[in-house]
Amino acid sequence: MRWEAWTALAAGVLAVAALVVAAVVALRQRDLLRRLDAEETATSPRARALTRQVRARGQQLAFVANPTKPDVPALREAIESAAAEQGLPTPLWLETTVEDPGTGQAREALERGADVVVAVGGDGTVRGVAAALVGTGVPMGLLPLGTGNLLARNLDIPIGSPLSALEAVVTGRERTIDVGWLRVEATARDTDDDPVRAADGDEHLFLVIAGLGFDAAMVADADDDLKARVGWIAYFLAGIKHLHGRRTRVHVRIDDRPATTARLRSLLVGNCGRLPGGITLLPEAVLDDGWLDIAAIDTRGGVAGWAQLFGEVVLQGVGVRGMPRGIGRIDHTRARVVRVAVSGAEYAQVDGEVVGRVSEVSARVDPGALVVRVVAH
Repeated sequence: MRWEAWTALAAGVLAVAALVVAAVVALRQRDLLRRLDAEETATSPRARALTRQVRARGQQLAFVANPTKPDVPALREAIESAAAEQGLPTPLWLETTVEDPGTGQAREALERGADVVVAVGGDGTVRGVAAALVGTGVPMGLLPLGTGNLLARNLDIPIGSPLSALEAVVTGRERTIDVGWLRVEATARDTDDDPVRAADGDEHLFLVIAGLGFDAAMVADADDDLKARVGWIAYFLAGIKHLHGRRTRVHVRIDDRPATTARLRSLLVGNCGRLPGGITLLPEAVLDDGWLDIAAIDTRGGVAGWAQLFGEVVLQGVGVRGMPRGIGRIDHTRARVVRVAVSGAEYAQVDGEVVGRVSEVSARVDPGALVVRVVAH
């Protein structure tokens, strides 16, 4: 057996093992979110200590919550009960809608004097709240209740324990991070039947990763009911149907360098790179370095190519680099501005939300534009 075959086989084993471990972790987290045990109740000593911290710091908290998340009603009751028990003003509680996933509510919170605005929900709620807080200096807190919880993972915000996450909001330190913006320069011409349609000139905030190609198509095909049952694993299941998809001809210009052309499966533009299941897709990405990290991903050889590629991603996440180049590859670079054009049209996504099908986009970094509350060390 040649070394390429051994590499593909080993990578496939690693990929399967990683998915199994990730599935167990995800299911345990979802089980934790379904119950608020004695330690998580409003009358616990831990909860009372938190409300005393709110009083001591003189904070007006505002919560922007996605009401479709199953834990939100119990969480709201616990927070409001704890505030009432300690004689604190009732925190502001604003709920998102389909039409407005958090931006308008966060702006209302600012107008009403909020000192901290807390996003309660998934990545869409976080993006919506962040869009209103960019450039204001008012910190954003996170109570992650979503499928991916991508920013929370990269900030080491506790996932699966709302009270622990609330501790980071109340007693944590403030950290300034970069924000990415994906601008749609040109949309696909044949988008009339698409459920999500991009518009020329629209600019979409992202805090973790934006992408075109395989990753965006996978997000677009993920079943909402399946996501509700098994979480982010639904994305992997949706990706199976695209393993044999076509490679896309991509024209890329990094900052002021000459444009290059390549055939790729995906082009990712990241502000940070940690994904669910312990996967690190962009190992050099840092949230506050003023750079976007670019990953050009390509595979050949069908499932064997994807297995080899996934194995390389798993290994680079634990510090193993310099694998022999096989039938899959990831090329990394950095940029402050990147411009991308594709032949035909490809789906684009920002932090797991589909923008629509596009033929040309640009991405830029907005250094230090957002303040977040993180765990104090």
